[in-house]
Amino acid sequence: MKITNFRIAELQVPLKKPFKTALRSVEYIDDVVVEIHTDEGLVGYGEAAPTVVITGDSKGGITAAIRDHVAPALIGLSLDAPETIFGRLDGAILKNTSAKAAVDMAIYDLIGQSLGVPVYKLLGGFRDTLETDLTISLNQPGEMAVDAIEAVERGYKTLKIKLGKDPQLDLKRLMAVADAVGEQVSLRLDANQGWTAKEAVRILGKIQDQGIAIEFVEQPVAAHDFEGLKYVTDNTELAIMADESLFSPADALKLLQVRAVDLLNIKLMKCGGINQALKICMLAELYGVECMVGCMLESKLSVNAAAHLAAAKSVVRYVDLDGPGLSLTDPVDGGSAFDEARILISQSPGLGVKAVEGLHYLD
Repeated sequence: MKITNFRIAELQVPLKKPFKTALRSVEYIDDVVVEIHTDEGLVGYGEAAPTVVITGDSKGGITAAIRDHVAPALIGLSLDAPETIFGRLDGAILKNTSAKAAVDMAIYDLIGQSLGVPVYKLLGGFRDTLETDLTISLNQPGEMAVDAIEAVERGYKTLKIKLGKDPQLDLKRLMAVADAVGEQVSLRLDANQGWTAKEAVRILGKIQDQGIAIEFVEQPVAAHDFEGLKYVTDNTELAIMADESLFSPADALKLLQVRAVDLLNIKLMKCGGINQALKICMLAELYGVECMVGCMLESKLSVNAAAHLAAAKSVVRYVDLDGPGLSLTDPVDGGSAFDEARILISQSPGLGVKAVEGLHYLD
């Protein structure tokens, strides 16, 4: 079975409420979808999120990367030789990890379909259900407390609290959430690079002084500041997780070798897809470090692919796949079932996606 054609489309999905972090504020998902067609009639689906403040990838850049570089490199290749396909994908263009992630997941979708096996079983098949957290956006303390209560009422047992703007107010935000939900839920913090290393150590110390139980803290310092990340890890008892500092397997190796963090957050949009994510998982296993599989602000289409990865590997302990839980509508027919916090992995071949509604094709 050979790759015959690529189709590129835009997809917009409204959110239940604006998504706010220390880096951006977003009111709807605005992503790029790729369909890869074959000579036997199978279609694989992938999605790319243009998160310019993190990956540097824009909608136009993603579209051009796939159309002008990736598609010409892959059309005509046989799905019987995935090593060749992923090698061509990696070499078609430097960086552009979001575009590569969309194509990568569509390839895995096709491989699974051709073999009649769901992707998570191809990758390891460790489990078939997951439980995700839900993100509480960065707002004033009172609003975040209300959002946290609503999340708990929806059945979420773990909340990821966005911080990173104004350390003093950050502490008030967290205390408001903790007071609102009590000890019935687990709390994770995500500063999105919003603190300096010394600010992070200081505010995390104050959080511990308040007796607030925290599962872990994501990316407290700037992405490039590996030394600062290690400083925070070495000077707090709280577990520290790399997010924006971790794109590639090479980044993972550097972080692991110097023990700059306690945990790794793998996102397909950062690393370039499932193929590269598996290499990060392997490194994490070698160093005895657990991982989380997360997502950008994506629809169920690509979050479903990330869920297959998370379900496949035992080294993935944490799941942050709340894109569908933040979305007002679901444009995807098929795929895994996202029932608030619970994710039931699709048993259909490939990624299980039958169709995507609302696509605006660019060809």
